[in-house]
Amino acid sequence: MISETDPASDILAERRRTWKRKEILRRLYERWYRKISEAARPGLIIELGGGSGNIKDFFPHAVTTDVVHAPWLDAVLDAHRLPLKEGSVDTIVLFDVLHHLEDSLAFFDEAERVLKPGGRVVMMEPYVSWLSYPVYRFLHPEGMDGAVNPFEKGKGPTMDKDPFQGNQAIPKLLFERHRAEFLSHFPELRIIREERTDPFLYPLSGGFHHPGLCPVAFWKPLALLEKMAQPLARYLAFRMFLVLEKL
Repeated sequence: MISETDPASDILAERRRTWKRKEILRRLYERWYRKISEAARPGLIIELGGGSGNIKDFFPHAVTTDVVHAPWLDAVLDAHRLPLKEGSVDTIVLFDVLHHLEDSLAFFDEAERVLKPGGRVVMMEPYVSWLSYPVYRFLHPEGMDGAVNPFEKGKGPTMDKDPFQGNQAIPKLLFERHRAEFLSHFPELRIIREERTDPFLYPLSGGFHHPGLCPVAFWKPLALLEKMAQPLARYLAFRMFLVLEKL
């Protein structure tokens, strides 16, 4: 756990300020959270890696958590070791969290344990496409290593890792390159929805890390262009939306 005096808490506070001043970022999140709302099951919703607390604008009753303390979050906990009862949760939401986890397999073990039958893991993550590769590889601060095998046996989660560092290739590695192995390893989880999205508006928004390059006035024409480009999403997308359901 990281204390509220750690610089990590200052990073979350800065992201919260960015959220408030960037309208195009809020519009993007509103679009993404509509997807999450469609996929979430009624009942107990737990968000892991709640960060700047944006989910509360869309799911006021969600329980927001992170490994970093912040006054707008409900609890501090570790996604690798969830202090929750077996079969007690309806929906787990991860928004740009999976690729930060030190041991993603440990998280999915926990998800299988704590979800009710029919419960869901809903994730929005980076997607490494031909278009997004140079951005994630050379311009994004979180790191990207497509040579990693997430199923190689390691030492497991240690809590020594910087929570803001990650590997943005992890979602594609797990659900494309090692998809069969994932499904075999987690037989109680099935993939019921997956989308590759956001080739233009998201990168032009600058996200939380960079200045925006897209005026809000360009929202509608770029959103239309994104719809037209959807057949090429595997080559252009910057985002991956995934929903897993427990059998």
